Amino acid sequence: MVEKEFVGEVRQYFSKIGVGIIELEKELSVGDSISIEGFKTNFQQKVDSMQIEHKNVDNAKSGEFIGLKVNEVVRENDKVYKVI
Repeated sequence: MVEKEFVGEVRQYFSKIGVGIIELEKELSVGDSISIEGFKTNFQQKVDSMQIEHKNVDNAKSGEFIGLKVNEVVRENDKVYKVI
């Protein structure tokens, strides 16, 4: 079984550019593996890059909102987990 820890929640999704806005409750870094899960969503991917206010960052902490390029459609309130 895969170990995972809750790190945040999807707040918005921009379909034209394939980016989800995620409100973090725990730290997340480029290179982390994540799982995004919801009523219709369930996929894993690596964090290749993320942005805060249109600037690339290597890591983000609790309370921050990040823009994350996602491999599939995500929906508001989908949960984001870091795969440990």
